Amino acid sequence: MKHFPVYWHKAKRILSKRDPVLRGVIKKYKKGFLTTRNNPFFSLCRTIVGQQISTKAANSIWSKFERKCKKCIIPNTVLKLSSRTLKSAGLSHQKVSYLKNIARNFRNKSFSVRELKKMNDEEAINYITKLKGLGVWSAEMFLMFNLNRPDIFPIQDIGLLRAISKNYKTSYPPSKRFLDKISRLHAGYRTVFTWYMWRSIDPTDVEY
Repeated sequence: MKHFPVYWHKAKRILSKRDPVLRGVIKKYKKGFLTTRNNPFFSLCRTIVGQQISTKAANSIWSKFERKCKKCIIPNTVLKLSSRTLKSAGLSHQKVSYLKNIARNFRNKSFSVRELKKMNDEEAINYITKLKGLGVWSAEMFLMFNLNRPDIFPIQDIGLLRAISKNYKTSYPPSKRFLDKISRLHAGYRTVFTWYMWRSIDPTDVEY
């Protein structure tokens, strides 16, 4: 059973008081919430698949990838599959290389989620991005969806930028000045703000 993040209801109350635009979005989409996955390797694989493509395309490729892995997405499974098999799921040569690299790092325990959990957001992003194939956006998705961090603001995310532009009737992409203003307004719970922005333009839950 999926549960609300511990900060979710409090964040909704606080942000609704601060921001009338967001208050309207929260009222419209009452039922959903950020779902957290307690499977770090799975989350990072899902993030790699979702890089630089639409949610719809990512979901399609992910379904094929899951079938190739026989629903068992663990490092050994990914390492045993040939590059050709993984490419047949719709993955690029680069993404296959990234998935294999992450699987090796998990198998040989050179990537420690236990250590990661002790770090603040900035330290964690720096740690995650040392893995080949994982940039700042990928690290932010991991912090949101796996570590359940409440204050992540992924300004490289195209969906978030589109939603801000639409909801706040500003230019696309929004100016740095406007993004700074939005960031300050929702400080402390920018993960929650981001989730509602995504929901406002896409009825499907975003999951990584």
